[in-house]
This record gives sequence, structure tokens and C-alpha cells, in this order.
Amino acid sequence: MQLHNPGAEIFVPDDTPEADAISRTNVLGVGCHPDDLEILAYPGIIECYGDSDKWFSGITVTNGSGSSRTGLYANYTDEEMIQVRRQEQKKAAMVGEYGFMALLDYPSSAVRDPANEVVVEELKTLIEAAGPATVYTHNPADKHSTHVAVTLRTIQALRELPSASRPAHVYGCELWRDLDWLPDADKVVLDVSAHENVAAALLGIYDSQIAGGKRYDLATMGRRRAQATYFESHETDVATGLIFAMDLTPLIQDPSLSVVDFVQEYINRFAQQVADMIQQLK
Repeated sequence: MQLHNPGAEIFVPDDTPEADAISRTNVLGVGCHPDDLEILAYPGIIECYGDSDKWFSGITVTNGSGSSRTGLYANYTDEEMIQVRRQEQKKAAMVGEYGFMALLDYPSSAVRDPANEVVVEELKTLIEAAGPATVYTHNPADKHSTHVAVTLRTIQALRELPSASRPAHVYGCELWRDLDWLPDADKVVLDVSAHENVAAALLGIYDSQIAGGKRYDLATMGRRRAQATYFESHETDVATGLIFAMDLTPLIQDPSLSVVDFVQEYINRFAQQVADMIQQLK
């Protein structure tokens, strides 16, 4: 498959022919930066891990050139960081047994530009070729603007696919903002208790981030554990790790829905739930 950017590539960990590797996909993750998939799409990774009949595949949209850096990486140029993070994402694809890993190599500015239709077209082409039943991406209430841009481009790409080619489920997962604020009835609760060692290995691959000054590995595992405990106040823990997501499928099924209005409804229900509890108890 011909990709748009000169530095873009499709990596297949097990050397299956590219077209076959793409088409065998059951679950697809679309992330912004190298290491985002291992945080937000871990439910899909672990669903397929070790199962020869199910394949998780990933798309990383940006090159990650703007990451924070200190220590060993303090004097790395943006281009050097791009190469380091590319190799880390490939290592993660090998450890996680991904079907394929597409590194699209866009600068963040290109993804944030709503007039840049190339990003949507490339996502559409890859997703249609992969034909996943489930897609994981960032949630539209994320705090990171480029994450939200990736979500919007992914939604647009999915909306432009023929109905028969759209996935049955699309989930927007937490990363730079937790989704514990969602009312429980609105949460998609994803149990990621299994294979904590694999989760730790995937996160630990990203030395450029960890040694570079951001302990995403500890923070991510800690958040999953905390949410498993704090999810139910009157029940014993039934999981050791939970990830929360928004169900974005209605936005794909009905392209006329406004993303802004869709997210605002979640916020309104949360605000009403808080107000109702205070009213009942004051």
C-alpha cells in the first residue's frame, strides 16, 4: 500500500505479506503518538493476544517529534526522536503480536488542520482494507488537542466508508483525561486484568518517554488499578484493572450527529447527576 508521507511505513511483525496482514485484522487501534495504542487500545491488544484466529492491528498517525525529553534524550533533535519512537512502536508491535503496524508520520500540525483531507483519506483507505469489527481511538473529551484531532479525523474516515465496511463498535478511550467522570450508565467498562506482565512490557518499551521524563508506565498501570477499586463503592473488587471508554458507535452509524452535541450530552448528564445528588442530600 502506498502511503502519503515519505517516512511512513507499514510494519508487519511476522513477515506475512502486507495485504494479507492488513486484511486479517479483527480489532484496530488508531492512536495519535507512538505509545498511545498501548495505553488506550490495550483492551483490543489483550483480546487478540495469543489467539491465532484474532488479530489486533495499529495505526499511529503522528511522528511524535514534540515529546518532552531529558537525561539520555535531552539533546536529541526532533528527527532523532522520531526515529527512536518509531523503533519503540515497532518493538511494541512485536511484543503485542500485532497483525500490522502503520506509522503514518504526520506532524501534529497536519492532523490538527481540519482542511487537510489527506489524513482522512489515508485513514479511510487503511481502515477499509483492514475491515475491523472493532475500532479503539482517543475520546473526543481528551485534554490533548492532537488526540482530539485524531479522533475527529477517524470519525470522519469511518463515516465516509460504505455502511457495510464500517465497524460494529467504535470506542473512544481515556488517555490525557480520565473518563471516570462519566455516569456509570454511560461508561463502557473494559476489564484489562489479564496479562499484567504484557501490559507492563508494552508500556516499558517506551524508554524515550520514561527516561525522557514521563512515567507513563506507572501512571497507566496505576490508573487501571485505581479504577478497578473505585468503580464500585459497595462491592468487593472483581477486577484488577479497568479502562473506561465512550461508545462512539452512534456517531458512525448516523453521520448527521454533531460530535460537539454528542459529547455535550455526556457532560450534561454528569452535571445533572451531581446536582440531583446534592439536592437529595442537602
